[in-house]
Amino acid sequence: MEIERGDIEVIREVFAYINRFRGKAFVIKIDNDIIDDEYFPVLLKDLSILHQSGIRIIIVPGARNKIDEILSQYNIKSSFHNGVRITNSKMISFVKMAAFDVSNKVMTALSGNNVNALVGNWVKAKSLGVIDGIDYINSGAVEKIQKEPLLKVMENSFIPIFPCIGWNANGKPYNISSDDLAISISELIGAEKLFFISSNPVLRSENYNFPADVGVSNEGRISRMNLDTVDKFLDLNKDKLGELDSIRRAKQAVKRGVHRVHLLNGKTKGSLLEEIFSNLGVGTMIHGNEFEKIRKMEDTDISGVLRIMEPFVKDGTLVIRNKQTLLKQIDSFVIYETDSVIHGCASLVEYPEGIGEIAAVAVDQNYIKLGIGSKLIKFLIDRASRKKINKLFLLTTKTSDWFETIGFKKGKLSDIPVNKQESYNFDRNSKIYIYNLKT
Repeated sequence: MEIERGDIEVIREVFAYINRFRGKAFVIKIDNDIIDDEYFPVLLKDLSILHQSGIRIIIVPGARNKIDEILSQYNIKSSFHNGVRITNSKMISFVKMAAFDVSNKVMTALSGNNVNALVGNWVKAKSLGVIDGIDYINSGAVEKIQKEPLLKVMENSFIPIFPCIGWNANGKPYNISSDDLAISISELIGAEKLFFISSNPVLRSENYNFPADVGVSNEGRISRMNLDTVDKFLDLNKDKLGELDSIRRAKQAVKRGVHRVHLLNGKTKGSLLEEIFSNLGVGTMIHGNEFEKIRKMEDTDISGVLRIMEPFVKDGTLVIRNKQTLLKQIDSFVIYETDSVIHGCASLVEYPEGIGEIAAVAVDQNYIKLGIGSKLIKFLIDRASRKKINKLFLLTTKTSDWFETIGFKKGKLSDIPVNKQESYNFDRNSKIYIYNLKT
């Protein structure tokens, strides 16, 4: 079977991520309705593959549906306050039964994939107490997680499974939030990633108001946001905060030190692997601001830059450049990278008399709608301003509308430096655009 070039790039990306994440910890919170879903065995198989590849997996299974089911069997009614089940002394034994039943189901499924797992009682809990005059009784919060025993379990190649139960110093059990537990574990061990896997549909751009710096995929999925963007996004969608509770939980986790939080629909086959081993992903990622950056191009980046430029050279958008050309111009180029993978490039060429040219703007075609091009241009405009450049110009054949949205105005040949006028290619007949920095 012949492997296409695009497949080779995917294979390279997968191996790069495997090497990067080997030995790192992923915390996986799985909603109860996913555990009851037909795709659950597929998800557990994928988790087993990750574990066997050297990634440390910790699983926190939700148990709300199972708790409801068991309480219903015994004709016990639940009440909730602020989304928290009021667990009384009569209910707590049934809550424990449900929590450990779900955890044992996960452990059994992992055993079927030749993976060792252990359901443990590593959580010390405390009472939520009385809030708004409501006594939460046996509903509690995480007080402490026993780190050393947990690390030993993982060092011995077991997957730890955390039921949503904690105990105080006297052995009193508490029903605790699986979401809060997953965040606390992630914070404690410095997890590389935290996944909230649910049946919620992916966030789509047509359903929400969103700021310009939200990452939107080519098919309209809201793919990623940093902490600053999350605040703007929530502020623009105040009427939908109920359905965006997962975004707020993710924000809380990142603020507590989790590098990246991923919101995934677990009813999509293979979604976990696609999210991990592709920059594009299939869910929504909330991350700290270090996830993506623009930096100076280095000689080791050149092959990646040429790869991104190639389709634009073929369709006539960019002029042909080779490795030698880029080496000569290396100081003028910047690249946009995500997780150390290059997804865009651009250059700022300086001319005498305070004039600069923006050139060679290219973005990986799979990432066109993520706003990378605009970020590169704005970065170079800022750089030009700091270099005391008064006027920028560019030549374009196919992207004039896009440059106009950024603030470039149509110019003429006499607006550009004389030596650039002399080398102007009349066969390409590029349009000239100007951006004045001096006001």
